[in-house]
Formats: sequence, structure tokens, C-alpha cells
Amino acid sequence: MKAWLICGVVMTCGVVWADQVNKLPEVNVTAEQLEEERPVGPNQQPDWTTQRRFPTTRVYVQQPPWGVGFEQWWRGKFPRKGDSSHLFQEELSVGLPYRLQLDIYENWEINEQGTVRHAGIQPEVRWALAEWGKIPLNPTIYGEWKFNDEAPDGYEIKILFGEELAPRWHWGFNAIYEQEVGGERETEWAWSQAISYTLIDQKLSAGVEMKFAYVTAKGSRATPEIEFLMGPSLQWRPTPNTHLDIVPLFGVTEDSRRVDAFVVFGVDFGPGNKREQARAPVSLQSQ
Repeated sequence: MKAWLICGVVMTCGVVWADQVNKLPEVNVTAEQLEEERPVGPNQQPDWTTQRRFPTTRVYVQQPPWGVGFEQWWRGKFPRKGDSSHLFQEELSVGLPYRLQLDIYENWEINEQGTVRHAGIQPEVRWALAEWGKIPLNPTIYGEWKFNDEAPDGYEIKILFGEELAPRWHWGFNAIYEQEVGGERETEWAWSQAISYTLIDQKLSAGVEMKFAYVTAKGSRATPEIEFLMGPSLQWRPTPNTHLDIVPLFGVTEDSRRVDAFVVFGVDFGPGNKREQARAPVSLQSQ
């Protein structure tokens, strides 16, 4: 009898202990989200997309409605043979409602002979199809017209894609078609791609950029030039509203330039760029 009583007590204690273990409080472990990956503005886009991350690859729209940005570009072209040339561009961008953005470039050039001249202007427009995250890869349509002073005019059409692959990893891809409307009527089918990793939140990122181009001209469509360049990419953000991008691309194919280098400094201002007012609600920041 005593043995049965002892077994009953032990079993009862075991059940009570197991029940207490099963009722232990749940613990949720979540990784801290980077500030530059939090959604901002009416488009609910991550903060890193509001400043040009990749000089060779555009992602979504940079400016919120009525936000304004100014960028100073330098592009150095160093061919395998012959002298280099240097393109300087001043760009003004304005954000518009309905996920639209208007940009205008003023172009100056130091050509192979060392002559400084005005090269032309380039207006461009972007339209993001939806708020960030609503459509996979966040497609954006891009169009540009080049009013050149001495070279033939041309136009360029792109489809832009961008995504956060994982925390700290940011990616962009552009499908490109470019056409001259005079002269040799040069045609370019191309794509560019870039990926970066955030080293210091909202301060420093590093990555890789690349571009492939298939170029033909009137009278030589059967003998295209095949260009492929790639190289490291670095962005430094001295302040929340400024950025500096440095990208040297190195030619891989014989038709490519030896080096195609980019340096871009930009600053954002205007009523649309008050990010402390545009930041998404706290309830959405962890999504």
C-alpha cells in the first residue's frame, strides 16, 4: 500500500513539474534593424534608397515629393589606346507626387585634345510603379533624352530594379536600351548591376558594380563591340543629407575602356527631405 502511495505522489509531482515547464514564458529574439533600412516618406522606401548608392545602377526614386537633390559628377574615361577624357555633370533632381522624379543634367567635357567645352543637357524622368515592397524587386521605369551640342542627340530607356537581399546587403539591376537619333545611329543594349554591404549604419558601405554593353552602329551591325567592366564601390555619408560615391570600373573585354571611373558628391534639401518628419510610424518600422 505504501509503495502505491509513493508512486502516486511521484507521478503527481512529475505532472505538475512538466506542466510548469510547458508554461514558461516565451522569449522573442529579433535582430536590431539598421536605421538606413527603416522605411521613410510616403513611398515607405528604406532610407538607403533616398541617396544615390550606385553611380552605375539606379534604384527606385531617390527624392520624396518636393524633395530636392544636387549632385556633382566626375567621370573619367581612360581608353586602352589614346588620351583620356573627362565629363563633369551638375545634376538637379526634384521629387514629385505619385512616385515620380525629374532630373536635369548640365554636361561639361574635357575632351581627348584637352579642350573644355559645353557638351549638352539631359532631362530624365523616373516613375516607380508602386510603394516600396508592394511589387517584387520594386520596378521603376526610367526615360532620358540627351540634347548634345556636337554629338548626335539620343535617348535612353531603362527598367530599374532594387531590393534588400538580407540585412546590410543592398542590390540593384538596370536593363538598358540607348539609341542615337543621328550620325552613326549607335545602338546600345546593356545591363548594369551592383551590390553593397553596410559597414557602418548610415555612414559607410562597400560593394561591387559592373556593366555589360552590346554596341552597334550604322554600317557595322554585324560586328558589335562587347564591353564589360567591373570594380569596387564605396559610399561615405558624412551627414544624413550628403553622400560621396567612388567607383573605378576596370575593363574586362578588349572593346572595353581600360578604366571608367566615377566620383559623385550629393546633397539633399527641400521640404520633402525632412526625414525626421517623414519617418514611418513605429508600428511599421519592424516590418
